[in-house]
Amino acid sequence: MVGNGENYEYGPHRVAIPPAKPFFKGLKSSLKETFFPDDPFRQFKNQSCLRRLVLGLQYFVPIVEWAPRYTFEFFKADLIAGVTIASLAVPQGISYANLANLPPILGLYSSFVPPLVYAMLGSSRDLAVGTVAVGSLLLASMLGKEISPTENPKLYVQLAITATFFAGVFQTALGLLRLGFVVDFLSHATIVGFMSGAATVVCLQQLKGVLGLVHFTHQTDIMSVIHSIFSQLHQWRWESGVLGVCFVFFLIVTKYLSKRKKAFFWINALAPLTSVILGSVLVYLTHAEKHGVQVIGHLKKGLNPPSVSELAFGSPHLTLAIKTGIVIGIIGLAEGVAVGRSFAIFKNYHIDGNKEMIAFGMMNIAGSCTSCYLTAGPFSRSAVNFNAGCKTAVSNIVMATAVMITLLFLTPLFHYTPLVVLSTIIIVAMVGLIDYESAIHLWKVDKVDFMVCMGAYFGVVFASVEIGLIIAVTISMLRVLLFIARPRTSVLGNIPNSMIFRSTDQYPVANNVPGVLILHIDAPVYFANANYLRERISRWIYEEEDKLKSSGETSLHYVVLDLSSVGSIDTSGISMLEEIKRNTDRKGQKLVLANPRSEVIKKLDKSKFIEAIGQEWIYLTVGEAVAACNFMLHTCKPNVAADESNRQADENV
Repeated sequence: MVGNGENYEYGPHRVAIPPAKPFFKGLKSSLKETFFPDDPFRQFKNQSCLRRLVLGLQYFVPIVEWAPRYTFEFFKADLIAGVTIASLAVPQGISYANLANLPPILGLYSSFVPPLVYAMLGSSRDLAVGTVAVGSLLLASMLGKEISPTENPKLYVQLAITATFFAGVFQTALGLLRLGFVVDFLSHATIVGFMSGAATVVCLQQLKGVLGLVHFTHQTDIMSVIHSIFSQLHQWRWESGVLGVCFVFFLIVTKYLSKRKKAFFWINALAPLTSVILGSVLVYLTHAEKHGVQVIGHLKKGLNPPSVSELAFGSPHLTLAIKTGIVIGIIGLAEGVAVGRSFAIFKNYHIDGNKEMIAFGMMNIAGSCTSCYLTAGPFSRSAVNFNAGCKTAVSNIVMATAVMITLLFLTPLFHYTPLVVLSTIIIVAMVGLIDYESAIHLWKVDKVDFMVCMGAYFGVVFASVEIGLIIAVTISMLRVLLFIARPRTSVLGNIPNSMIFRSTDQYPVANNVPGVLILHIDAPVYFANANYLRERISRWIYEEEDKLKSSGETSLHYVVLDLSSVGSIDTSGISMLEEIKRNTDRKGQKLVLANPRSEVIKKLDKSKFIEAIGQEWIYLTVGEAVAACNFMLHTCKPNVAADESNRQADENV
């Protein structure tokens, strides 16, 4: 039992003050912990120069590391997976380019060069690279506010390619500078709400293609889209609408069948290409293009033309391109890295987030120089790649080869592809991104996360994609600041028949120790929360004193602060502790510290706080601190202890 202090007679363990480190050595250690938590340099230790060169090449170009172990069995699996995702990449590439208000051929270009770059630099075995719906929507939304894709198509394409270049530069910089934690500010709740909102907006915008409308709003909010649809009732084309409903039904049925049995995954993978073929044949045979059904038209044959000269560095809209590039770069990273990590968990391997950022950045830089726009790791294509049994990133090379063949020989076959089919492909793909199950889960587990999710969703749907993203990030940042500025404090009690002390809220059976108030601080102590902690600790003391007075129990003599969760402290935090000590001394109470961490005890020592409080009042555990307090209470008269404390307080004054 703790009450009689019997364990104290053996003496407490002394809290050690770690030896001081030289300034630059300490700075080096802090920077290493911040930017290199995974210690990527450990593999270079005790290696020859040649070996270090090889290891460095393998680190930055992962294909050099796994290619020597590549087998024919792997190739057979990757060949099947690559051909399968190519059948999805072609219609999706054309559809998403159309969503971005770019020429459809750019969607095919973007499925050729970037996958080759990623296959060499990427660390995920399952990620299938290509254009993404949300990135395409963001591109159209942000550039379309200043540049019309119909009135000034050449400048619009140039700015899209330039934005892709800056997205790549930004992504590469984040990876090289080990700043991947920047993307972590997009929490899971933020991504769920943002993606769901963007998917909703994309689905609504595709009604333009389904209804055969020629003129449509460039705004992305739901009210503008609905107004644009219903203000043109007389221009709706029933032929296009009937085709749209039929193909949506076909795609949903194939999706349902593939979900019922995993062996039928190929049905869902081939459905978009099948829709394109059926739609093209139907339009060709019925001449539907003459009856209001819009078609893609001419697609230029040939591989990606160089586009370095198209980068609009001298344009007056350069700032817009940079801003757009940063935003779409962050979204592309957040989606791609999250998808890659998800599939890596299934196969029990690890991907390096910073290397992924470098790979994404380099493929977008290379893409911007070869007539491509933003590419990332779309979930739908990666899921098909995973289910098709891919073994390595060679599946991306196979896909790029298939797209290359399409560009060289097959593009004329897409002339009669109806735009309504592309719209239905996007609609069915986007419905899967509206993750209502995750939103329900967030509501059950964490209401604040649910608010973040809904803030992002409604911001995207009712305002714009950018505003939705800003709202979500702002709410997330406010939550982080709230956690920092308002850390949790709790009263600890003794679990019966043990030396264990836990929160009395979590463990109602925990007993308060007579004459001793034990408080636990659950966060680092900084200038942002020092004043709050001073007020909250003072309030705990007042409340304990009032409770003891009302119950007629013994008065409060000791305040024990459990600092085991306080990883660091600054000068404002130290000043707060000094003020708490003065207040307790004035009341005849004694402040006791338990389990201060390494950084905390070093700063308390340098600030002379240990000298002020006394080394004998700092303990290794809460149990030892309470045992010491009980020992003093049972061996000294309370008034003697109080007189001694008052005397020390007078000396301090």
